[in-house]
Amino acid sequence: MDAPIIPIKRKLKALPDYLEVLPGAYAGSVCGRSLSANPVSPLGFEKRHNKALRIESETEFVAFMLRDIPQAPPEAARLRAANSGHTSSSA
Repeated sequence: MDAPIIPIKRKLKALPDYLEVLPGAYAGSVCGRSLSANPVSPLGFEKRHNKALRIESETEFVAFMLRDIPQAPPEAARLRAANSGHTSSSA
């Protein structure tokens, strides 16, 4: 049985290269590591340059994502709270 990440990656790879990708995070967050200066990018660019998309093994993918996790940016807690509808910055 495939791990959840493998079918998602297959679906992404099947999408057209011109499709624009919007960020789900910002630099400094775990999934925002190694971001380029571009606020959006075509999927073809990500297929060629995004190291995580080129990893085929779930074990290697998880190890890659857990390696060198940066500290959260100073505003991360406040933004998470605002995005979840909470007004407290302790979220």
